[in-house]
Amino acid sequence: MAKGNINVSVENIFPLIKKFLYSDHEIFLRELISNGTDATSKLKHLIAIGEADTELGDAKIEVSINKDAKTITIKDQGLGMTADEVEKYINQIAFSGAEEFLDKYKDNEAGIIGHFGLGFYSAFMVADKVEIITKSFKDAPAAHWTCDGSPEYTLVEHDKSDRGTEIVLHVAEDSLEFLEDSKIEGLLTKYNRFNQVPIKFGTKEINDPEFTPKTTKDKDGKETTEPHKQITVDKIINNTEPAWTKKPADLEKEDYDNFYRELYPMQFEESLFHIHLNVDYPFNLTGILFFPKLSQNMDMQKDKIQLYQNQVFVTDNVEGIVPDFLQMLKGVIDSPDIPLNVSRSYLQADGAVKKISGYITKKVADKLSSLFKKDRADFETKWNDIKVIIEYGMLSEDKFFDKAKKFALYPTVADTFFTFDELIEKTKDNQTDKDGNHVILYAANKDAQHSYIQEATAKGYEVLILDSPIISHLMQKLEGGDGKIKFTRVDADHVDNLIKKDDNVISKLTDEEKEKLKPIIESAVNSKSYTVQLEAMDSNSSPFIITVPEFMRRMKEMQATGGGGMMGMGKFPDMYNLVVNTNSPLVSEILNNKDEEAQKGLISQAFDLAKLSQNLLHGEELTNFIKRSYELIK
Repeated sequence: MAKGNINVSVENIFPLIKKFLYSDHEIFLRELISNGTDATSKLKHLIAIGEADTELGDAKIEVSINKDAKTITIKDQGLGMTADEVEKYINQIAFSGAEEFLDKYKDNEAGIIGHFGLGFYSAFMVADKVEIITKSFKDAPAAHWTCDGSPEYTLVEHDKSDRGTEIVLHVAEDSLEFLEDSKIEGLLTKYNRFNQVPIKFGTKEINDPEFTPKTTKDKDGKETTEPHKQITVDKIINNTEPAWTKKPADLEKEDYDNFYRELYPMQFEESLFHIHLNVDYPFNLTGILFFPKLSQNMDMQKDKIQLYQNQVFVTDNVEGIVPDFLQMLKGVIDSPDIPLNVSRSYLQADGAVKKISGYITKKVADKLSSLFKKDRADFETKWNDIKVIIEYGMLSEDKFFDKAKKFALYPTVADTFFTFDELIEKTKDNQTDKDGNHVILYAANKDAQHSYIQEATAKGYEVLILDSPIISHLMQKLEGGDGKIKFTRVDADHVDNLIKKDDNVISKLTDEEKEKLKPIIESAVNSKSYTVQLEAMDSNSSPFIITVPEFMRRMKEMQATGGGGMMGMGKFPDMYNLVVNTNSPLVSEILNNKDEEAQKGLISQAFDLAKLSQNLLHGEELTNFIKRSYELIK
């Protein structure tokens, strides 16, 4: 029997481990399973190269609970250790690492929780005593190591005859929740459901595959089938060969669909398409990313991309590894080049991680380009479900912007689709104004802006439907490449003013009549939110039109989505233009009406109709408008 002290100088190292890592103490199981997986994988390798004279057999990791003894046991059939190896790897390396870790971070609690390699000593987060019973594949006696959470330990021989290691955790009183089967199975499913080595947790009953139930008939000819014969088998928690570990050539669409459902069992919609990642230089990376159907609110709170290291779950916070705009995707990324415990500072500084991020961006752009070229019609049907991701990428990643300009689509109110270059070519002649500005008209809502759209399309103008929450930001960037290209919403002004041509419409009202008319309307409208503008338009056009200045509306939209550094500027006020058509017969009647009350009534009715067309008439104003309209009918 050997006794000794672990060489530590930090006082009370085990309470410190619990204190600093308590919020993530569930990861003890992931760490111990990972150790068992490593031991199994290393033995498999040694056998393959002829350095271990043994057979791997049906190697698995077994997790078991003994509620009466208050223990959790993690047992593997891997390399095992000799007593000397226990002394070296457990007493010297592991705990010297623990000491260094705690010594460095004991005054910086917030920065370390759950973000560093915990290894074997994470066991003491839930246990007040830990035993290791291990037998090496080498010809050496088994060893039994025990530590009660103090720097003292014992190391003796053991009669264990089978190869591998058992870790026995004597669960502390404040961690008894881990003695519940449901708790352990939940953790195994969370962290190890794709582990490389099969993980057994209990048993289950299944139908005996070698038993065929007999069917018999009674005297009346009624058939009776005997029940299936049940057998007890190991309950294996994990899938050791998930889809991302296989070659794309070996997988069909059905395999990818099944894997998507396996990853997200509560996701009821199929993904749109997938991207299979597989690279071994200059870093190792495998994975499958899925494009989901996205809602307009860009909800990214559930079913995130999962990061694995050698098939062990690390986190679903992939910030720094996956570019921001692609965090709306779903799926798996697996890289041995990323440590099991990822700190943000590590990610920001690590060169390999930056290369991984760039690689993923390129693969996604290439896949989208390929889909567009292969079947544009199908790509167009998917556009509304993927546009937010692509538009966000164009805003945030210049390299992606350059590639995406060739496949990003701009749908029109007529349900046709243009790329940016196609759009410019299609509209450059008809939609260039007298000053050489190339005006791209768009609507955000086909129904709400219906009358404006009609007036624009009647002149042969193309009107886009741009309704994603970040489109204002993207328009700024698209305009930036050419000072003459301007995006303008179709209700920003009367269509003749949006694209001014040389042929100016002559007003039927004289300048003196306009000067007289304007204060009459301003007085009746009586609102600081509206700026009255007198414009000569077609006599058949509406007498009053409410427009929102393009700049003001775009600033409000950009502020709402937190862009352009405008969050601290205060809320932009609601500002509208009330455009009065001086060639409208109704406007002339308003001007010439000598009855002041009748004049105000005409203005109110026309003004309310204009507000109604912009969905700006609500509450008491809407009630009064309805009453007034019925009076006019009488």
